[in-house]
Amino acid sequence: MKQTTKYAALVAAVGAVFGLAGPGGASAAAPERLHWTKCTSPGLDPRQQCATLDVPMDYSDPDSPEIQIAVSRIPSEKPSARRGALLLIPGGPGGDSLNDPSGKGQKLPQRVRDAYDLVGFAPRGMAPSTAVDCALDPADISMTKRLPWPAPDGSVGENMATARRTAEACARNGGELIRHISTANEARDLDRVRAALGEEKVSAWGVSYGTYVGAVYSQLFPHRTDRIVLDSNNPDHTRVTRNWLAAFEVGVEDNFPEFARWASRPGNPYRVARTPAEVRSGFLRLAAGLDREPLPWPGAEPPRFDGNALRQTMLSSLYDPDDYPTLAKALRAAREGTVPPVPEAPPESVLQNVAAVGVGTICNDVDWPDSATAYQQDVDESRAAYPLTAGMPRGPMVCAAWPYEPKEPAVRITDRGPSNILLVQNERDVATPLAGARKLRRALGDRAVMVTVNSTGHDAYLDNGNACGDRTVSRFLATGTRPASDLYCD
Repeated sequence: MKQTTKYAALVAAVGAVFGLAGPGGASAAAPERLHWTKCTSPGLDPRQQCATLDVPMDYSDPDSPEIQIAVSRIPSEKPSARRGALLLIPGGPGGDSLNDPSGKGQKLPQRVRDAYDLVGFAPRGMAPSTAVDCALDPADISMTKRLPWPAPDGSVGENMATARRTAEACARNGGELIRHISTANEARDLDRVRAALGEEKVSAWGVSYGTYVGAVYSQLFPHRTDRIVLDSNNPDHTRVTRNWLAAFEVGVEDNFPEFARWASRPGNPYRVARTPAEVRSGFLRLAAGLDREPLPWPGAEPPRFDGNALRQTMLSSLYDPDDYPTLAKALRAAREGTVPPVPEAPPESVLQNVAAVGVGTICNDVDWPDSATAYQQDVDESRAAYPLTAGMPRGPMVCAAWPYEPKEPAVRITDRGPSNILLVQNERDVATPLAGARKLRRALGDRAVMVTVNSTGHDAYLDNGNACGDRTVSRFLATGTRPASDLYCD
């Protein structure tokens, strides 16, 4: 799912409460207060402040060692209009929002920036919070390894081998912390942040995977929530990341026609075919050809441009229509027997950290099957029904070999709690399709209203949505006014 960092498309696809006492259980102890200092990262708004907060590694163990959570904020720009704090919940798992008060937070309308302190954080395991690292083989942190793209013949044997290597490395090198990285624990950490901020309630803007964090927080701590915006939604409390992965097959089919129309438009300097149908057939034909005869791709990992590298380029490019030229240029290059530029990547240390947090979250949230035969059957079905994604969305990720059982069931999202949630969802979203958002809307019942935006791309509010959706969300954050019923923004 999409990140709010420079490397959004790369990282994105990886991409029940313990017996605690009531809504405030995770913050039952006297709350620590945050001690704000100047942030040290370059390029930030000079108003942004930083702090750290100690939280238990294991909320079920009173004697658990503590870990640190890094927190940031830009205070309300008009103290007389201040309502409280707005948590900026990042996507991922494996993203952080520490720079967001200085970044996307500044895209918020003035009346919203007046009403709230904008608060970012690095989730447990993400540097500069107490960090986790699996020390994976560098070859296993490429996107065509971390996502289970099958072999050219559709077999999942190599995926299962990658899963075993990754799981063994994380069990060996991830320490005790990797067993305690989960969405429920991130929600508990956020309630400690709320208490440390001195707030009785908090508002939140969660994006992509952050919508699941926001929904879980609203379930575990319903009376600590003020105004909750969930942007680009696809949580499923029974399958969790397995459902998010499977959603790609629908999301690509929802979005590829938009790319195909764009890439066949006369006058487009990146035009690749005369008709949308020819764009699709040409993509499938080229991917199959690259499966048979990959092109050398010096500097890439792995150093070959094969069918899965083209498919991954497609998946990343469909997150945002602004990235359509990347896919078009890759198609044109491969068709001519050349290769596209190697995508920019973050440092290996960052990739290792992102991968470890992602692994811990997706494997600890919910149990995955371990049968290669069952995965193979699912992949074969997916390849037949959704050829663009070649079976990847139903393949085995690292959790197929994860050696640990989840420490608790996945949190069930229900309609019990205050009616203070607004969902905003683009109609065509490759990572979190509209069908998944509708599932969350049904689960929340009268707690929520949903704004469906006639737009293409991941991240709706103030990004790939439209003016109607943006106005509706901004009005809710600033005034608390939601539409009386679900709204379609054409």
